[in-house]
Amino acid sequence: MITFGMNYDVKEAYIEPFLKVCHDVLNAMGSFNGHVSTVIYQNIDKPRSYMIYSEWETNEDFRGFMTSQAFKDVQNLGMEMLEERPKHKMYETKKMH
Repeated sequence: MITFGMNYDVKEAYIEPFLKVCHDVLNAMGSFNGHVSTVIYQNIDKPRSYMIYSEWETNEDFRGFMTSQAFKDVQNLGMEMLEERPKHKMYETKKMH
């Protein structure tokens, strides 16, 4: 299992449009092979900071989403809404015995 965190700091004037785009993306992600779940979290100490937490069955499934036109379109659309470039972090989930 692959877990991916996408971290965004949003300009105050763009919070509502950003959340709409996130909602649309989260709905679309379910149609991609290997998608397990995705949730968006808001930082309570920094309310304009969000993290999209996404789980995928395999790295290949996740890469398929990251290279999709849908993901590229959202990235281009969202850049004007952000304080800075998003920070992405990938984690590999391991079973503990």
